[in-house]
Amino acid sequence: MSRAVRCQTCLRWGSWTRLRGSLPGSRAARCVYLCAASGPGTAGSSLHRKILHVGGVSLPRSCVRYQGGSQEHRAQRSSSRHGLDHLRNVASSDAIKKHQKSLSAWFSNQPNEERQFGPSFSLDAIHVDPVIRESSLEQVLKPSPDLTVQHQLQQSCRQVISLQNLFDVDACGRQVKNVVLYGTVGTGKSTLIKKMVVDWCHGLLPRFELVIPFSCEDLSHSNVPISLRRLITKKYQHLRDVVPVLGASNLKVLFILNGLERLNLDFRLAGTELCCDPSEPVPPSAIVVNLLRKYLLPEASIIVTTRPSAVRRIPGKYVGRYAEICGFPDTNLQKLYFQLRLSQPGCGGEDDGDGGPAEQENLVEMLSRNLERQNQIAAACFLPSYCWLVCTTLHFLYFTRTVPPSQTLTGIYTSFLRLNFSGEVLDSADPTNISMMNYVAKTVGKLAHEGVMSRKTCFTEEDLQQCFEVEMKTESELNQLEVFRSDVFRFFLTPCVQPGKEHTFVFTIPAMQEYLAALYVVLGEKKTLAQKVGKELSEVIGKVSEDAAVVLSIVSKVLPLRFLPVLFNLLKIFPRFFSRLSGKNRDTIARTMAEELFKEEDYYNDDVLDQINSSILGVEGPMRHPDEAADDEVFELFPIFMGGILSRRNRAILDQLGCSIKNLAAFEIAKAMKKTVIRNSRKGLPPSELMDYLFFLHEFQNERFTAEALRSLRTVNLSSVKMTPLKCSVLASVMGAACHEVEELNLTSCNLDASSLRTLFPVLLRCKVLHLQLNSLGPDACREIRDLLLHDKCAVSNLRLGNNPVGEQGARYLAEALAGNRSLTHLSLLHTALGDRGVELIAQQLAENQQLQELNLGYNSLTDAAALRVVEVAKKHATLDKVHLYFNDISEDGKRALDSLRMDRDGVRALVFLTAGTDVSDYWSSILNVVHRNLPFWDRERVRQHLALILQDLESSRRQTANPWRIAKFLRVESEVKKMLGRLQHGTL
Repeated sequence: MSRAVRCQTCLRWGSWTRLRGSLPGSRAARCVYLCAASGPGTAGSSLHRKILHVGGVSLPRSCVRYQGGSQEHRAQRSSSRHGLDHLRNVASSDAIKKHQKSLSAWFSNQPNEERQFGPSFSLDAIHVDPVIRESSLEQVLKPSPDLTVQHQLQQSCRQVISLQNLFDVDACGRQVKNVVLYGTVGTGKSTLIKKMVVDWCHGLLPRFELVIPFSCEDLSHSNVPISLRRLITKKYQHLRDVVPVLGASNLKVLFILNGLERLNLDFRLAGTELCCDPSEPVPPSAIVVNLLRKYLLPEASIIVTTRPSAVRRIPGKYVGRYAEICGFPDTNLQKLYFQLRLSQPGCGGEDDGDGGPAEQENLVEMLSRNLERQNQIAAACFLPSYCWLVCTTLHFLYFTRTVPPSQTLTGIYTSFLRLNFSGEVLDSADPTNISMMNYVAKTVGKLAHEGVMSRKTCFTEEDLQQCFEVEMKTESELNQLEVFRSDVFRFFLTPCVQPGKEHTFVFTIPAMQEYLAALYVVLGEKKTLAQKVGKELSEVIGKVSEDAAVVLSIVSKVLPLRFLPVLFNLLKIFPRFFSRLSGKNRDTIARTMAEELFKEEDYYNDDVLDQINSSILGVEGPMRHPDEAADDEVFELFPIFMGGILSRRNRAILDQLGCSIKNLAAFEIAKAMKKTVIRNSRKGLPPSELMDYLFFLHEFQNERFTAEALRSLRTVNLSSVKMTPLKCSVLASVMGAACHEVEELNLTSCNLDASSLRTLFPVLLRCKVLHLQLNSLGPDACREIRDLLLHDKCAVSNLRLGNNPVGEQGARYLAEALAGNRSLTHLSLLHTALGDRGVELIAQQLAENQQLQELNLGYNSLTDAAALRVVEVAKKHATLDKVHLYFNDISEDGKRALDSLRMDRDGVRALVFLTAGTDVSDYWSSILNVVHRNLPFWDRERVRQHLALILQDLESSRRQTANPWRIAKFLRVESEVKKMLGRLQHGTL
């Protein structure tokens, strides 16, 4: 029965549901190996390029093993003497030592992604081995459709085997020579092999005296005959003195063949001749076949890594043991990985200070609690690759101090896919040779996009069949689907763990659905039937017109028929017409991006960075009742990923994965976006939505487009947005693309600190009105504000610092700033704990300032002396005409003294009470509005006492006047104060 027929038969009845039977769960006991080596670790070679550190992290010079449910196994070092009689000469011994040193150095080269996203870890730090389960060819070819997740967990617990025991004797007592180690994409095959090689380089694998790794991808690029000895010396020159004794001695050799799915092997004698001579040149595939046949170097041990679909390429009689890599099916393994990786020194960045380790520990704790809740993230992190993605995303969210162009969220996901799919073709036996990522973008991307458009994240078996099977027409397509189901499906889709949705599938990581949907749209896969037919016709007619041009030019010279040029021009019309239709399609992409980016129903959600944080760490608080209606699904990352994919860096990476986005297409989409995205951004956006828009501009990585978009953005309101270091960096980076002044920047209640102000310094310089209230800004932050105000390019004219713990030391820095600043006209220090001493420091420097017009010192516990002192200085100031002093500890005598310094006498208005002699103050409504706005952040008992004093003062002043108009004004104000007091006492204010 052909592969296509087998595939088609399986697809009809519950084929997608059967996949869940092979998906590991999360609660059974598993094996954990903490292995360490003494030298450098992680490989960046072409041999293991695709997965960097997804399988683990390492610890120096020790080997610690924890094996749940089985007895602890300790590897005993023994220096084997067998076979060394032939290697007593110094040259051979030195050659192997040089080989070990070379391998160790080569494997310690870090891939770009490891250096780019967070601190890098080598394999001689701490490494968590994935679970390895002993399997059989029958289990690979005929997985049980009735095998539940729990049953499989129990079975794999009994059949677990360690990496060191793969070559032990089998159940029949036969020595195992050939091992096939298989696993789906992302389970950690390559990382495990890298660790194995590094262990051997440092003497932790004494079973073998020589290890020779080969990349099957490398071998597949050449069919030129070559001998085994020449192949070894070509790859590893240090072994040229050892190669002659291969096969002639009892040297214990291990060959590692990584990625067997890249080779098309033929074990028939008619297809691959027998060869037992290591010096005979044969094609590389023939060398691999004869090594596995044990016809070439029969004493050598071989370990092969491959995807499940390629296991059948090796006949079972040539395999001594099958072993499946199951990833991290137990949450304890996942917790261990996260604890080791996130707790490493340097994970918190260079500027962590004392709070870095505490924040790292807090992250690990929140992540562990989320895993214990049986959240969907536990099902995702059974793949070590996704554990790497989670750690990298958390590092991006929490420890990013600056954002170079290489660090974007889209860049993380694109690089994550390159680590897992770089150079991968779906099926090397298929003549189309389609890249795996290209197939995923067309099929899984279609499913993701349909989910985003219909606002759903759970997919039934019918959804999967409609997406993957509806357009299959050929046997080749059926074979491709079979390979995808066995090798890649679990990487992107996993069973839902929510109660009541056990028979549906969700994307392994929610953001991956939005990324693939964005990729599907940007690649132009979202086409109508007319567009699909038009493209095919255009390509055919375009080719025909090129050939017809030559023929018609010859015929026209022999037969002067006038209609021939007309016919030729008609052939060119359709391709030109279709190119215009393609331009319309790019307008549609830009319009889709704008519509999704500015959806009004998403206006008051958390910003996307907080949403990602919640999806990883969970939401603290009581869990939702199963019968409670779920919130509507939100897909605000979808348009942001569309913009990020169009950046030059991400397009270059995707091109390596077989998903090409032409420069012209990206240019035309960006051009169309100016009409849609920028026009929609001019509407007033809520703070969280504005943060999403700024993050979109950062992900897009187009400075010219960003500068044009920011020209119309004169007011930036981000109040109540939790400005993490990453968000501050994004704001600084995006605003840095334009040089215009910002009329107003509102950062009220944004969790800012001194570090945040340093990051935002270039942006703050260009702001005229700057709101920094309610940010817990202390003396350290005031030092940054002093440097800001003393800068010669400072444009700040109105600075509001109310409700911050400035204190006396902070007042000292602000006084220095007032003395040297030339732009500030309004300064609010309302409720900043200045005290008498802080206000005295400011009063001493006021005379040096020549621009200040208004100073708010309300609610600062000032006494009579300090209040009189600041007003005495203010009345001599050239421009200062208003000083706010309400809600301070000023007595009746102090009030009368301040009242004697009224504006008509000394040019200063001191706002102390709601009264001005026997009249109501002109600023009574302003004072009460200030109280109303700040009441949630002030001491309510103290406010109640001040309001009671204000009410007494109003009643006393009213009794002193006989003017009916003034009495009416007093009664009105008294009514407002009484109303506020009543609501305050009843807790409704």
